[in-house]
Amino acid sequence: MPESAPSLKVSYYPGCSLEGTAREFDASTRAVCSALDIELVELPDWNCCGATSAHATNQRLSVALPARNLTLAEQAGSDLVIPCAACFNRLKAAELELLSGDWRGPFDKFSGNITIYDLLHFLGLPEMVERMTQRRRRPLTGLKVACYYGCLITRPPKVTGHEPENPQVMERIVEALGAEPVKWSFKTECCGGGMAIARPDIIRRLGMRLYRMAAEAGAEAIVVACPLCHANLDMQQQAAARELGAGLYLPVFYFTELIGLGLGLSAGPWLADHCVDPMRLLASRGLA
Repeated sequence: MPESAPSLKVSYYPGCSLEGTAREFDASTRAVCSALDIELVELPDWNCCGATSAHATNQRLSVALPARNLTLAEQAGSDLVIPCAACFNRLKAAELELLSGDWRGPFDKFSGNITIYDLLHFLGLPEMVERMTQRRRRPLTGLKVACYYGCLITRPPKVTGHEPENPQVMERIVEALGAEPVKWSFKTECCGGGMAIARPDIIRRLGMRLYRMAAEAGAEAIVVACPLCHANLDMQQQAAARELGAGLYLPVFYFTELIGLGLGLSAGPWLADHCVDPMRLLASRGLA
């Protein structure tokens, strides 16, 4: 695809995390999409989708909250792109309920005339990967990464519509950037999700297993597409290393941050807030 590829406009639902703990995900998403001639139009007056608690406490509310956002997106007339895996999962679950014909409540006029994408699979569309390839300015040659999907982007497949066991879309993006995705079997294992406050011991135990398996596969870093996954694997890594009694250094990147690096964008502002400083790794590969 040539440099003059036409601009594409989509509705954008950032969700709550990207305005808080995952601000770097939002910033890198907006910068990367701008560089790829994708216009993100933030959904006006969007509301919290209810993740992660609504579906566990009030079934009706768990549909109505995301359904309002879907209705706003349909009124805007553009396909909807969602960066947060949990938000994507809840909006897709609401779509399924609204289109089943069984929903009796607010926003029952939603007709499903828009496509709902998680950001990873949207940027993993063949035409988007081609844009990355054509506009790559700094190949990530020599960088070995473990692509980690977690639970909510791909499961349950009847909701997400994605391959749940061995997805490959992140690997295609990584390869287009010139990096090397390692082969490992833990790419869709759980990191503990929203249990970081209630049960940090579980988060560390699950994280240690992921760190070990990624390192054994030869990865130098882990790449994620979910704010919860990033928080758990990035924030808990030093505590996990202390429990292991061994050195542990596996920077955790959002996949959009790697795309930004590959496109030659200034990634410093995004990477500065990471708990595991990635700059030593990037410098060793001539990418800092």
